Amino acid sequence: MAQRVGRISEVASTKEKKGLVPVSPATVWRWVSEGKFPAPFKLGANTTVWDLDQVEQFLAQRAGVQ
Repeated sequence: MAQRVGRISEVASTKEKKGLVPVSPATVWRWVSEGKFPAPFKLGANTTVWDLDQVEQFLAQRAGVQ
């Protein structure tokens, strides 16, 4: 199975669009720097993505479902 990845616009929420995580892009980046959120990785010089399976696992742990 292919790895599912998503950019910050899919992961974080904005006023215009709901993301997987109900927080702003700035909060996602802050959580990453604090080690509280899965780290992204680079696909190219200008493309940073998250493993969506890791993001969903993070959300499940936050909800208390494991």
